[in-house]
Amino acid sequence: MRNLKPLACLALISLMVGCTGGKSDSSGGDAAPADTPVFSLAWSEYPSWSVFGVAHEKGLLDKDEGKLGEIEKKWGVDIVLVQADYDPCLAQYGNSTVDAVCMTNMDSLAPASGRDSVAILPTSTSVGADACIAVGVDSIDALKGEPTYGLEKSVSQYAFERCLELEGQDPSEFEFKNMDPGVAAQAMQGGDENIKSIMVWNPFVLQTLRDREGSKRLFDSRKIPEEIIDMVVVSKASLAKPGGDKFAHALIDAFYQVNAHLADDATRADTLKALGEKFSSLGVDDMEIVVEETQMYATPDAGIGLFEQQKFQNETMPMVVDFCASHDIVAEKPTVGFGKADAQLNFDASYMKAVKSGAAE
Repeated sequence: MRNLKPLACLALISLMVGCTGGKSDSSGGDAAPADTPVFSLAWSEYPSWSVFGVAHEKGLLDKDEGKLGEIEKKWGVDIVLVQADYDPCLAQYGNSTVDAVCMTNMDSLAPASGRDSVAILPTSTSVGADACIAVGVDSIDALKGEPTYGLEKSVSQYAFERCLELEGQDPSEFEFKNMDPGVAAQAMQGGDENIKSIMVWNPFVLQTLRDREGSKRLFDSRKIPEEIIDMVVVSKASLAKPGGDKFAHALIDAFYQVNAHLADDATRADTLKALGEKFSSLGVDDMEIVVEETQMYATPDAGIGLFEQQKFQNETMPMVVDFCASHDIVAEKPTVGFGKADAQLNFDASYMKAVKSGAAE
């Protein structure tokens, strides 16, 4: 799970003004034609999901119903962006309140058992962003005598156990204790002598290494690249509605356009600043580290390459499914497919391919 708690609550005030010449309110979106299909995406604070908030700021997407950003006009679809904490986002998707959600490959399994789903876009993978931080523990062998605190039944526990396996260790010999990652990080940062090992993700990793003297990484998700995948998942029923494919295309198009700004030296700093403002209020220097450790699938070729990769299909996802079943994260395994319409969770690269080809319809 990516259960970040925002550092501050922002009050959003809508200024209602009259519409003339097809223009809507001060956000800059154009008024949507009455017959424009409307779809919704729930997103929470995380580097590659905050991209959608930046897309709104850049005028590519307008977050409100009835108004269109540039990409919405291009694809002929009205997208409502719903920002919330991670768990509420998952709940909204699970109860069909929203059409799509940003979530990890692990967390996509449970809702797919009750709502047929399609992964249309991988946004990033953790390559160092999830880490085991220790104080006064000098080796992995020494960790056997100390509990590691982190969010149970989440990507943190998955990364903890997988990294231990790759170190030649038996995860059953290590104690993983459930604790909110923010609480665990703050306890270590504050010098709590009872907290000697935590498994957390950014920004908690950065903050803890910076604030707690003597803290260090024992291991991190660089050992398991392309196992923890952040994604956009859409309900199969929503995709089947009129305009459903355009909704998918528009989300993907917006994601790649913001990433193009990141790749351009002339706009990189401003784009990192905008992302940081939506990700725990981090500055540009910190965001440079964050995007290195949370590597985005910034182009269609990168995203298509992951979904069509034989290792991801035949090894990684089956391993993730087995982990979730063995740790009671899912009651039963959903069917998982790649380009298979009848799978409960279908990884479908066709939407990225349509955007790559420029096939706006």
